[in-house]
Amino acid sequence: MKLRDFFTTASVSLDLQSSTKEDLLKELVALLELDPKSEAILVKTLKRRENLGSTGIGKGIAIPHCRSLVVGRLRLAYGRKPDGVDFNAIDGQPVHNLFLIVAPPLEVSNQYLPVLGKIAQFAKDAEVPGRLAEIESPEEFLSLLEEKAP
Repeated sequence: MKLRDFFTTASVSLDLQSSTKEDLLKELVALLELDPKSEAILVKTLKRRENLGSTGIGKGIAIPHCRSLVVGRLRLAYGRKPDGVDFNAIDGQPVHNLFLIVAPPLEVSNQYLPVLGKIAQFAKDAEVPGRLAEIESPEEFLSLLEEKAP
């Protein structure tokens, strides 16, 4: 299981427009291309998860995640906010890179937590935040995952 396998060019946005945490979550959820009702449910669930504690893990990275019946399999999306946004991250710094993880409540393959761990490990690589800031296309993002998250 490679992280790269969970992303498509359609699930990657290098220029998120929103300036609030809630609107960023809406933008990320939209990358999953679900129906409007499912998107609304997912945003509400993610907001509830954020109220428990921010998923901003520091170094400009957040990993909003939840389980929901609106997806039938593990789904991921990546968004970049070049000028950053306050995400109440643990280091108090703005978040520039957001990795969305959504999984069904029961998944046979049980990939949710391992994928969350792989993204956290990928994000902790000293080179990654700088490289994420430099990529210019979704394809470059996928190549970076291929290289740094085997």
